[in-house]
Amino acid sequence: MERVEKFLKEAKTYYLATVDGDKPRVRPFGTVHIFEGKLYIQTGKSKDVYKQIEKNPNVEICACTGPEWLRVEGKLVEDDNLKAREAMLDAYPELKAMYSADDGNTVVFYLENATATFSSFTSAPEEEKF
Repeated sequence: MERVEKFLKEAKTYYLATVDGDKPRVRPFGTVHIFEGKLYIQTGKSKDVYKQIEKNPNVEICACTGPEWLRVEGKLVEDDNLKAREAMLDAYPELKAMYSADDGNTVVFYLENATATFSSFTSAPEEEKF
């Protein structure tokens, strides 16, 4: 999980794929943080992505750095723990201009039953589960 977090932070932007009815939706994300042994992302409850995750929590993340890329598939689980939201905002203080841990909009999810696949054009894929 630490390797996944490091890769995503180095990439700075990763792409989160969700399902909207019968259509795929992909959008850029940037938040990733390990809290209490789980890998978290953050968004706002007012966004369409939140509504899509509520209906179908199975997602995939994709990111690239140079000639390497990472795909992570798993289920997102909403965590209503105030400390988890605070930890995410502390890790990304620039978000505090738009979000606060107790605003009723900020939401964090952790990945459950995740499979990360590290790939490149020059070596065989490596898979890690967490």
